[in-house]
Amino acid sequence: MPLVPGSVRAARERAERSLVLFGLAAGSSLFGAVLLVVSELVANAVRHARQSPDAEVTLTMTDHLLVVGVGDLDSRPMTLPHRSAGGGLRTVAELARVYGGDVRVEAAAGGRGKTVVVRFILPAGTP
Repeated sequence: MPLVPGSVRAARERAERSLVLFGLAAGSSLFGAVLLVVSELVANAVRHARQSPDAEVTLTMTDHLLVVGVGDLDSRPMTLPHRSAGGGLRTVAELARVYGGDVRVEAAAGGRGKTVVVRFILPAGTP
């Protein structure tokens, strides 16, 4: 998706459709947390990934794990904030922790760009 301000809304809408297809309850706190994470990560890419014309947003779900990835082609390194830091990435990390998950930054294959990966451990009984 192109890295323009309207992409945050588009990414959130696409993520919402994917979560419904995965069978997640639309009113659940996990559903809302994942949508907020997608919004924050895409907004961060729009603001900071100036060397990248677009981003790739992925959502995958297995029996016990839901993974959100937002990758861009900006080659500048990125570090995750400390717990005491403010901002959207801190919120993303806190939401992942609520579900026993984590956040990491992975270098893109081929050496150009990176992907922010957020993992959520699915609560028992999640379809």
